[in-house]
Amino acid sequence: MNQWKIYGILTAVMIVWGFNLASVKYMVAFVDPVTLTAFRILLAGMSVIGILAGFKMLRWPAKSDWKYIFLGSLLNVVAHHYFLSNGLSLTTGSNAGLILGTGPMLTAVLVSLIMRNVPSRLQWLGVVVGFAGVAATVLVGNGAATGLNIGDIFVFLSILAQVLSYIVIANAARSLDPRLLTGYMFIVGATVLFIISLIQEPGEIRAFAAVPTSFWVAFLFSAMLGTAVGHMLYNYSIGQAGPTKAAIFMNLNTVFSLVGASVILNEQITAGHLYGLVLIVIGVLFGSGAAEDLLKKRKKRLSQ
Repeated sequence: MNQWKIYGILTAVMIVWGFNLASVKYMVAFVDPVTLTAFRILLAGMSVIGILAGFKMLRWPAKSDWKYIFLGSLLNVVAHHYFLSNGLSLTTGSNAGLILGTGPMLTAVLVSLIMRNVPSRLQWLGVVVGFAGVAATVLVGNGAATGLNIGDIFVFLSILAQVLSYIVIANAARSLDPRLLTGYMFIVGATVLFIISLIQEPGEIRAFAAVPTSFWVAFLFSAMLGTAVGHMLYNYSIGQAGPTKAAIFMNLNTVFSLVGASVILNEQITAGHLYGLVLIVIGVLFGSGAAEDLLKKRKKRLSQ
């Protein structure tokens, strides 16, 4: 597919994900996080399978593909969504959106380390600046006196798990369509999350009976568009553009998460949040290697 079409898909996904984050934050006020997530991901998985069946793209994975499906499920679905939903019940949507913005930086550095390429000094500088942005965000959300919120730590663990899953997805894309991988990961992951919910939140299924209509609107948007279509297209883009390039677009997710937190949750976006956003974006540009590539291209043009 044309590279610009991939970039367009990634931009659209980031808009949806930004508002999806605020939707999940809204829903955890009515249903405990793990129970909510199990059913949300199950509906997402069924939606992906249905879409692929409609386009006659559905097939049973090869035996060698299942290791990627199970590992991807544990990282991209169980760990990511478990920590994210629990984190959102304990922190603000704006804080969560900014912390998730460290994804591109973590992706680039982890890919470099796994490929045994030592990150450059500029990349390490990006890591330091990016984490300074996260620290500024955390202090804005909680106040310097209260210290680090456990919800912020959970959100960071969720993005770390997701970043690790992107490396699995990029490897799986060589033999299995990432959109198909997404559907199977959701079904397997939702099953594991449901078992966890029965242990951690027994009887919470009853809470669905008392939720308002607005909850179901948010639930359908989050499960079918934000999670099913969003992850299916994003994982497809990873297979086309690679994990590092695709992750750079998560900067936009950060911006739209702040917009969603303001519009849907009526959270106040302060100057401190904007300072944190600027530091995270600078950290991503350096940490992802994008700034280094631009400097090399500029030197090459000047030397000609």
